[in-house]
Amino acid sequence: MELPDLQKYKDKFTQQGFFDKIQRIAKRAGAKLVYVALLLYYLLQSDKVSLKDKAIIIGALGYLISPLDIVPDAIPIAGLTDDLTVLLYALNKVWTSIDDDIKKQAQDKLSKWFDDDEMNVAEDLFTEDSTDNPV
Repeated sequence: MELPDLQKYKDKFTQQGFFDKIQRIAKRAGAKLVYVALLLYYLLQSDKVSLKDKAIIIGALGYLISPLDIVPDAIPIAGLTDDLTVLLYALNKVWTSIDDDIKKQAQDKLSKWFDDDEMNVAEDLFTEDSTDNPV
């Protein structure tokens, strides 16, 4: 799958739009996609990332919010794979900037929508097997 030009989605990102979309798709999307989106969201608010990285994050989150996707979200199972691919791409680009505080913020928010078993799936991003990057 070819990644879209993330910069054309930057105007789609708003804080309210982000949380509206996440709450609407949380259970269907799964804990991993939501966790990655939350990590990026909280990292965006940090002063530890460059403007270039913030632009990547805004583009990825804008793509998530946008109703225009490569694979429409309404398609069962496959509908959110393009969103997850874009989010994981952005996460790989900014991975070294994610610290324990950002992980904690994302986990706290995630725990409002998912139970412990579902949250364990999201924690797989940080296992020994993921040495320098999450995927």
